[in-house]
Amino acid sequence: MKRILFVFSLLVAAISVSAAHLNSPDGRLKAEFSLSENGTPGYSLYYDGREIIKQSCLGFMLDNNDNFATDFIIEDEKDSEFSEVWTPVLGQYSEITNHYNSYIVTLRQQKTNRVLKIEFRLFNDGLGFRYIFDKQPELGYFRIAEEITEFTLTGDHKAFWIPGAFDSNEFAYTESLLSEIDGFKVDGRGIGTNQVFSADAVQTPLMMKTSDGLYINIFEASLTDYPAMHLSLDKQSLTFTSTLAPNATGIKAFMQTPCSTPWRTVIVSDDARDILASNLILNLNEPCKIDDTEWIKPMKYVGIWWQMHAPGQGSWSYADAPNIKLADTDWNALTPHGKHAANTENTLRYIDFAAEHGFDGVLVEGWNVGWEDWSGNWKEEVFDFVTPYPDFDVKRITDYAASKGVKMIMHHETSGSATNYERRIDEAFDFMLQYGYN
Repeated sequence: MKRILFVFSLLVAAISVSAAHLNSPDGRLKAEFSLSENGTPGYSLYYDGREIIKQSCLGFMLDNNDNFATDFIIEDEKDSEFSEVWTPVLGQYSEITNHYNSYIVTLRQQKTNRVLKIEFRLFNDGLGFRYIFDKQPELGYFRIAEEITEFTLTGDHKAFWIPGAFDSNEFAYTESLLSEIDGFKVDGRGIGTNQVFSADAVQTPLMMKTSDGLYINIFEASLTDYPAMHLSLDKQSLTFTSTLAPNATGIKAFMQTPCSTPWRTVIVSDDARDILASNLILNLNEPCKIDDTEWIKPMKYVGIWWQMHAPGQGSWSYADAPNIKLADTDWNALTPHGKHAANTENTLRYIDFAAEHGFDGVLVEGWNVGWEDWSGNWKEEVFDFVTPYPDFDVKRITDYAASKGVKMIMHHETSGSATNYERRIDEAFDFMLQYGYN
């Protein structure tokens, strides 16, 4: 990637133990860091002088009730300013400006002598912060039981949310006050494995609007080697606390120093369009590690996909047959239920739409056999990735798409059965190449 880089000199700040202040480059946002009397780190955020995030705690509970959230003292502080212009591999912008002021505080837990760094970056459109664990004698391998990152809000904002569920993001969004959030009352809209784990939990990104028209978005960036973050709401204090997706034994993250967490982000604007246009998440993600990106060809496509989540709009399956074995089923002998959306005529309609409106391709989910009982059955032989349903004519569709200058995208759903996909992947790729799919 082409990078135009301006790095400004580091400044060691002589800031009091109780609080440190950080301003955005344009001065509209201000973040404050502080330690409580018991040594708990915390932060707050202001926009044009208005409090956005009230004093909120930071830290961890490690495995075996090992408290890594209190008893800290400040050992070192550094301020810096950074600015660059970089070129993304794909996206709506040819160049992106990455300009922020940063504050890194080094904390030492007195009783254990362990060190924790917290890095804050304040952009003109929001805040990003993360935890950094240096390599140290007192902390090598460790396991996180809970991440205690709080977002304490200033009011009962309007929220646009989907419920906390570790196995699916595929819910319809609900618009309500924070105090009215109830994940148990939400319809999963067609995905049988949805497990909402708490009435008061939501997924990120979470979009909110204050009563005086300010928009706040909480999310994360650079999510690598770490569980995804949900948010659990205390409705009395209106405080969201990070809730990480656990493994099968309940541990949230297995860590080895040196390492860091993903960035926790708060984007703020008085115009909702600025939230959508923000590049804060991209700026906090790691740079592309691929040296030669010429082979990557961005494309815009439409798809026979999400309509299947809307009641009455279509189905992945071809027939009502709840107990299917791939090798023993005569698909032509099944009685179609008439709701299968990934059929030839519907796909041709999508190809026409793509050609007329400038889309490069058409993706089709549900074209291949096995969708009758694909989910929730701990089933290994789910799909074969080469057998279309009787109402999906691969050759006709391929030829028609080529005549319209539209690329077809062949969707492969594994239903989590990785071993089945590994056994069949060579045959599946040969099938795609046979019909001109990249």
